[in-house]
Amino acid sequence: MSLDAPSASPATSFVKGLAEAALERSGIWRNPYFTNLRENRVSLPGFRRSQEEFFHAVAFFARPMAGLVARSPDYASRIDILHNVVEEHGDFRPAHAHAATFRRFLHSIGAAGDDVVRRRPSAAVHAFNSTLFSAAMLEERELGIACLGVIEFAFARLSAEIGNAVVAAGWVPREQLVHYALHAELDQRHAEEFFSIIEPCSHDAPRREWIQSGLDLGAHAFDRLYRELHAIAQAAG
Repeated sequence: MSLDAPSASPATSFVKGLAEAALERSGIWRNPYFTNLRENRVSLPGFRRSQEEFFHAVAFFARPMAGLVARSPDYASRIDILHNVVEEHGDFRPAHAHAATFRRFLHSIGAAGDDVVRRRPSAAVHAFNSTLFSAAMLEERELGIACLGVIEFAFARLSAEIGNAVVAAGWVPREQLVHYALHAELDQRHAEEFFSIIEPCSHDAPRREWIQSGLDLGAHAFDRLYRELHAIAQAAG
């Protein structure tokens, strides 16, 4: 059975449409990282090395989320983001935190988890993380929410693609696939929760411009990250 992300709620339909258009413009669906995976043109050592780098993006992602919680003016406006932060931390269960599940995925493809954690991220991942943190903490709040939301929205689909490719290549049996199997579904809901916060103000022209800028920034940053990971995979394999 393939991993398919569910469709988003009608309550977020306007922002979802903007997000889909931003991702299409970014070219991420045609990114060579995923083209190579679909066509089985990446080696396991190359894929593993790229995923070792991606670990540092996974481990960092909750931090800009937490910054948005701190910037939210009241309980009602912060609860959905706070819920996402808690889920990133495994609902207070350390072994289920997303960084922990990703380490288990790395182990399943032959990576030495402790070495990955100790290694500093590449400039590509550092730039991606810094972009998200800046968007969440220094830009208009709507821009930061849109930026993180579009990444969650894209990652639901990309998680399904990566999970299916890993299984098809014979690197991990489907019943042993961790992290990506979860995120194919979970990140669709996370994206809806982000989009639901900014949907009510998306028809106000100035606010919509900030939302659009955030969607474009997140889509561009995510596409750029995977293009850099593609180069890392090619160099390693």
